[in-house]
Amino acid sequence: MVIALLIGLPTDVIANPVFGRPVPVTWWSYPTLAITALLGGLLVATYVRDPSALESSAEEIDTPTRNGGIAGLLSFFAVGCPVCNKLVIVAVGATGARQWFEPVQPLLAVASIALLVWALRGRLRSSAACRI
Repeated sequence: MVIALLIGLPTDVIANPVFGRPVPVTWWSYPTLAITALLGGLLVATYVRDPSALESSAEEIDTPTRNGGIAGLLSFFAVGCPVCNKLVIVAVGATGARQWFEPVQPLLAVASIALLVWALRGRLRSSAACRI
């Protein structure tokens, strides 16, 4: 639920009075947000541990964590308004956002879901492994 709110509220896929968008929400934004929230929640749940089992040393960010973060960012760009995204506007302009970036957004959605599946699979495969 938290991931759905973090992505859905600022992109206005979840309607709210704070954020708005001049371009209507696409039909595939809703399933993308739901799948991202589900997979992201499962990925975050793999990091819940018994407090007594925590190591005292700081751990490096592992590959699934990095991939999960990148996937969340890709999902944010995928469901977001193409002309409201300042990074896209600076990079390609308002016309480029509608002509170039908007058609690429479904591919970003697929890439973000695939990356989340890969990250979750990596976390679940290594959860049963014993650290040496």
